[in-house]
Amino acid sequence: MASHTDIIADGWVARLPIGWRPYALLARLDRPIGAWLLFLPGLWGILLGRPGVVEAIRLVVLFGVGAVVMRSAGCVVNDLWDRDIDRRVARTAGRPLASGVLRPRQALVFLAALLLVGLGVLLQLNRVSWVLGTGSLVLVGLYPLAKRVTWWPQLMMGFTFGFGAPLGYAAAAGRIDAALAALYGAAILWDLGFDTIYAHQDREDDALVGVGSTARLFGERTPAFLACCYAGAVVFLGFAGWLAGLAVWFFLALLVPAALLLRQVVVLDINDPALCLRLFGANREVGLAVSGAILLGWV
Repeated sequence: MASHTDIIADGWVARLPIGWRPYALLARLDRPIGAWLLFLPGLWGILLGRPGVVEAIRLVVLFGVGAVVMRSAGCVVNDLWDRDIDRRVARTAGRPLASGVLRPRQALVFLAALLLVGLGVLLQLNRVSWVLGTGSLVLVGLYPLAKRVTWWPQLMMGFTFGFGAPLGYAAAAGRIDAALAALYGAAILWDLGFDTIYAHQDREDDALVGVGSTARLFGERTPAFLACCYAGAVVFLGFAGWLAGLAVWFFLALLVPAALLLRQVVVLDINDPALCLRLFGANREVGLAVSGAILLGWV
């Protein structure tokens, strides 16, 4: 595979004051797709929990801010753990910690500031959300270790990024129930699928440095694995909608994200890193389509 990087240092980040740029790149602000993919399961949960319109808007704004902040915090934690590995991987060698532009102490101060903002967002939610949100920090901290001890770091990523689904539902509905669990299951499988696509960008470098991934584990069998993940996600979404009492319009509209996911399975070329990155990014539209289906289900 041709080596490449997904860092966009010459975009809008280049117009920031020079001292801010490494922090923006460390937080992946040049690539907002990660914040979208963290935010969207939370949006599903909010919509499925069906709060009033004003409360829904308030929660969407809070979760939007929280997604940017906590995705940034997760990136800092990940890069602190992985800076030695990142130096040996073509796609990540230019990251601020791996390249030495920022020192670990600077990153830790930045992380503390991000976590304070995240805490401020969490305190605006209900008490059930406080418990769930605090627990999610364990996942954020452990996720970077998964690639060192298992072939399944993408599954750990699913538990971490997908946690917005139960958190959004709990914030909107004020309870924990079976619909929450089904929605979380859908988010986990969705994340597992698209992060496996993403991991194919680093498959060869990961093999050289000795870290595991589902991309390495399944290799050429990835399309079949991806089909299972995405099919399971759609089934869990349907089950969550049924448990929540959504109308038939939800199930009909669910065909749209299902078709978008099927397209990813069909066109995937694991040896084309640029295509893998595009397919990974296409999941924003999938997540938005699921959100639209939930809204239709309440009509």
